[in-house]
Amino acid sequence: MKAVIYNGPRDVSVGNVDDARIEKPTDVVVRITTTNICGSDLHMYEGRTSFEKGSVFGHENLGVVVEVGAGVDRVKKGDRVCLPFNVACGFCENCEKGLTGYCLTCNPGTAGAAYGFAGMGPYLGGQAELLRVPYADFNCLVLPDDAEAKEDDYVMLSDIFPTGWHATELSGLMPGESVAIYGAGPVGLMAAHSAMIKGASRVFVVDSHDDRLKLAKSLGAIPIDMRKSDPVEQILAQTDGLGTDRGCECVGFQCCDRHGHETNNYTMNCLVGSTKATGGIGVVGVFVPEDPNSKDELEKQGKMAFDFGSFWFKGQQIRTGQCNVKAYNRRLMNLIHTGRAEPSKIISHRLTLEEAPNAFKHFNARDDGWTKIVLKPAA
Repeated sequence: MKAVIYNGPRDVSVGNVDDARIEKPTDVVVRITTTNICGSDLHMYEGRTSFEKGSVFGHENLGVVVEVGAGVDRVKKGDRVCLPFNVACGFCENCEKGLTGYCLTCNPGTAGAAYGFAGMGPYLGGQAELLRVPYADFNCLVLPDDAEAKEDDYVMLSDIFPTGWHATELSGLMPGESVAIYGAGPVGLMAAHSAMIKGASRVFVVDSHDDRLKLAKSLGAIPIDMRKSDPVEQILAQTDGLGTDRGCECVGFQCCDRHGHETNNYTMNCLVGSTKATGGIGVVGVFVPEDPNSKDELEKQGKMAFDFGSFWFKGQQIRTGQCNVKAYNRRLMNLIHTGRAEPSKIISHRLTLEEAPNAFKHFNARDDGWTKIVLKPAA
């Protein structure tokens, strides 16, 4: 089968790998019809993780079931399904609690597994023609009758829509509260979309790219252009000097300061500054235990110079971690089905699988207009 293969830093190609196949009775094989390039793929693309050469990208996947293992009861051949990026068993202690992002079964020795991601187990990604799905009865979200018509919306249930929602949940956002979201990439935009659906009074979105800020405004958010001045000061000026009730970090360890210099503590310290006393902060941007290719000595060790004094003095709370997609995806699916949510609004490019290498290049460069890319392997 054809797949997007990592050859080394900033070098991907489309080549042939062994077909995905049933390996255990609880597996299914899905023919991928839509798969996305995620912002977190770029950390691996740039060589800032332990992603191995020859590995296949792709953890945002949707397709049609074409083969079913003998132990699968619920999922049927021909079902159109969306796959959470988390690979989870459904029966370990964490999965029983709904913490499927921290499954104790699927990646022995650690907590959490995912398709096509560094350190998250042996699972190939779905930027390919076929994908093996373990524990399929648990992991497959079978989509409703409008699945094909709304495919570009439903594919966002694999990661960025639940992850954006998760950011607001981690922050503690309640209806009527204000929130500042740092990062207007796909996850940040989905956090803004989620906050609007949940009834936030005001949603500020901080970024430095015109196209992304324009999208944030189209979703009903207040854009904060960090190139113009300190984003904390801009937010304080619009909140009577108090800051927002909640804050969301949707960038991760490769964030940049307002002058475009990579500074891994910038968004976190800004959030402390722009969130009011006793407010909550949710962090879904990827931070890693080590980054050996960083130029910063602390960042190499997965550490940062965090403004803990102000954080403590303001009595704030921080919750972090990757999204447990299964905790949200069925309810978010219903929002799409009834027209309450339309996450496909942020898509800028619909491309074939063969166009993936060029798409990675443009998306990684943050070129104007490249806001969210979906790939169509069957095209």
